[in-house]
Amino acid sequence: MVYTTYYDSPVGSLLLAEEDGALVGLWMEGQKYFLGSLKRMPREERCTSVLRQTKDWLGHYFAGEQPAIGQLPLAPKGSAFQQEVWRVLCDIPYGHLTTYGEIARKIAAQRGLASMSAQAVGGAVGHNPISLIIPCHRVVGASGSLIGYAGGVERKIQLLKLEGTDCIKLFVPKNVN
Repeated sequence: MVYTTYYDSPVGSLLLAEEDGALVGLWMEGQKYFLGSLKRMPREERCTSVLRQTKDWLGHYFAGEQPAIGQLPLAPKGSAFQQEVWRVLCDIPYGHLTTYGEIARKIAAQRGLASMSAQAVGGAVGHNPISLIIPCHRVVGASGSLIGYAGGVERKIQLLKLEGTDCIKLFVPKNVN
């Protein structure tokens, strides 16, 4: 059984999901891939201890603190490649940025490959089922473009500013809504 609850945040309503004692989802209302692989699973609205712990974590985060990702039991559902990308996302420090290409180079090096597709990495980043906590908002395009955030560019900017990220060189491409 998947248990869900809502959290009202500065970036809108968040749906939190727990299964088997671990957080499996955190989605912003209206984001792409809402509920991901949990769409067809039976759900019950109940605020479990894991979900209360997640709400507490979010309260600290939105208060400008830097709660550690490791404080929460996370179990995002995805392919082995997606899991690998999401682990790299967890290593991006609070208030810092990386690019899809940098993540691709890091994973290629870990696998002993000459290169890896930044687009493949982008697909995995975009399907991150635990938005915000697994910090996909800290990933930008190589030129500093604010692209690829399932929660929307405006929310990405809000989160980066909340973290005190230097956004001076970042921009929103003309073809992004």
